[in-house]
Amino acid sequence: MRQGFYAELKRLAWLMIIAMIIGWLSGALAVCLVLAGVAYIGWLLWQMRRLHIWLARSDEAEHPPETDGLWGDIFDSIYHLQRRHQHEKQELQAVVNRIQETTSALRDGVILLDQRGHLDFWNPAAQRLLGFHARDQGLSVINFVRHPRFVSYFESGEYSDPLELPSPRFNSKQLQFQITRFGKNERLIVVRDVTRIHNLEQMRQDFVANVSHELRTPLTVINGYLETLADHNDKPAWDRPLQQMQQQARRMALLINDLLLLSQLETTDSGVNLKNIALGPMLAVIRSEAMALGSEKSQQILLECEPDLYLSGNEKELHSAFSNLVINAVKYTPEQGTIAMKLWQDKSRLYFSVTDNGPGIEQKHIPRLTERFYRVDASRNSGTGGTGLGLAIVKHVLLRHDAELKISSEPGKGSVFTCEFPREIQR
Repeated sequence: MRQGFYAELKRLAWLMIIAMIIGWLSGALAVCLVLAGVAYIGWLLWQMRRLHIWLARSDEAEHPPETDGLWGDIFDSIYHLQRRHQHEKQELQAVVNRIQETTSALRDGVILLDQRGHLDFWNPAAQRLLGFHARDQGLSVINFVRHPRFVSYFESGEYSDPLELPSPRFNSKQLQFQITRFGKNERLIVVRDVTRIHNLEQMRQDFVANVSHELRTPLTVINGYLETLADHNDKPAWDRPLQQMQQQARRMALLINDLLLLSQLETTDSGVNLKNIALGPMLAVIRSEAMALGSEKSQQILLECEPDLYLSGNEKELHSAFSNLVINAVKYTPEQGTIAMKLWQDKSRLYFSVTDNGPGIEQKHIPRLTERFYRVDASRNSGTGGTGLGLAIVKHVLLRHDAELKISSEPGKGSVFTCEFPREIQR
């Protein structure tokens, strides 16, 4: 480009020299210089016209017009830029085609939305699940998934957890929506058909609820006869077997009650029977119950509670969750141990924690403690009389109150279970 510029200056200089010589010989120097300038400007305009024509016909013309100097460099540079742009465009188109082929092979629906939340691209699976057509491009996705929960989920901007909804097209299907942000506030929606998993989960919940309910009557009968036999037993040899049978029957009754409670938490809608709960008196009652339970261990149960703290929620469910945490601490804390209950708040959240100086839990077990029937060791629940469902109940109660459970523990140093509630649900 620099050489072309110098060549153009050289061309202009020679044109001016020739004009000056002719003007000097003819005695019309000024006229000759003006005519030379006009001629040069005319030549520049002609080159600009050639450039304009070539750019307008660049799809048809393979090569730029032939010229030299600065304009030759300009033509060549534009030509090379066009070739590079065309090559990059072909590579990009190949990537787009590859992505489209890949998404077309997916069984999950893939939807791309622009910055406004309007449809930009979707694969065949999304078309099949939601009924898109080519004419729908550019329309808002809310026009096709109008469920209030999806609208709230989409507009909230909080997409950490997926959302399950009935299919807007097929009544028998259940869909899961997961939204991810990318680019300049564009969004990717992955739609999965989870009908089979949903049905299996529903069958499991129904099975547990029905079996637990049906077991209550025969277990009540068994308990009644065991109590009668124990009251009228006059043979010392039968004392121990009857005590063991009664103990196991009570344990089974606790298990059935916990299963029914867990099933109720899973199958009923949250937000029922809500009221403003004074947490101080509730925790005082729980402390009294725990002291009665652990009276034989001579444990010290402390309660530290900030005054006048309220929570909007289901009192029965929250009492069950807090009680399970405290009772677990009583069961696993040794004799003469200390259990500390604490309730406090800061600017963003309300906290309830239970701290014990029991045996502690290894870090590898902590992520699975809220699973049903999960045991740190094979004899842990049977030795304490637990059902293995306490922390699962706590987890579900907290989820229904938009809260979360955090667990920290170290073997030999005890454990801390903390419930964290958002301040938005307080009154």
